[in-house]
Parts: sequence; structure tokens; C-alpha cells
Amino acid sequence: MAGLYFEEFVVGHVFQHTLRKTVTESDNMLFSVMTLNPQPLHIDFDFAAKSEWGKPLVNSLFTLGLMIGISVNDITVGTTVANLGMKETVFPHPVFHGDTIRVETTVISVRESRSKPDRGIVEFEHRAYNQNGDLVAKCTRQAMMLKKAA
Repeated sequence: MAGLYFEEFVVGHVFQHTLRKTVTESDNMLFSVMTLNPQPLHIDFDFAAKSEWGKPLVNSLFTLGLMIGISVNDITVGTTVANLGMKETVFPHPVFHGDTIRVETTVISVRESRSKPDRGIVEFEHRAYNQNGDLVAKCTRQAMMLKKAA
């Protein structure tokens, strides 16, 4: 399915993304190694076992990327010009190996670009939940979206 064009976004619309992902130990280790993140809470089982969590935490930046990635097929694939920024990113509950993540996205605002007449800016709020319904991540993201060709 192609992404939506600027004109197709309606403020307040909530997308319930059907794609889900069960996070594996391999996902967490690979992401941490690829990003040169040596945080023992993510990659050292012995260290993590002695932490308040008792087991490794999934790297929060992986969780952020997964949350936005899950949304792409439904809303922005092929119609995004660029991500403009993210703000108010929070991780209120940890993600662990074996958690299954689902995502929903709300359109917060839409506005025409002031400098590029062929595009507009859409602000999204993405929310990720684990299999128990715990909110594990949330962020507000601004994306520059193409308009439909005239």
C-alpha cells in the first residue's frame, strides 16, 4: 500500500497499525552492536541480572525506530520527503526480549509548506504498546509530505 499524500491526512485521525513485531535478543544485540552502544544493560546478561530489571533492557533507540518503522507502510511509504524532527520522546515502560510491540499513530496537525508548494508538514504522535497494553514509547514527529500531483 502506498503512503498517504498531504491532503489525505485529517487532524485527529488514529491509525491502528496491523503490523506487529516480537522483539528478540538478536534484534537488541545487533542494534546495540551496530550503533556502537556498549551499555551493559542491553548486552551483558550478568550485569543486567543484577540490575533492578533482572534482565536485559531492549535499547530504547531500537524501540523508537521500530515504533516509527511499523507506521511507515500505512502512512508514509513513498510519500515522505523527509523527517523534520522528533520531540517529546518518552519511554515510560521498558521493553524486554520477547515483548510484542504494536503501534498506533494520531495525526496532530497539518499545514502547508511556506516555501515548497508541492508539499506540506504533518505532525504525528506515535505510541507503542507491549502485549500487556503498557505504553512503552511515545513521540511526536514532524514529516514533510508530498502533495498529490495536480
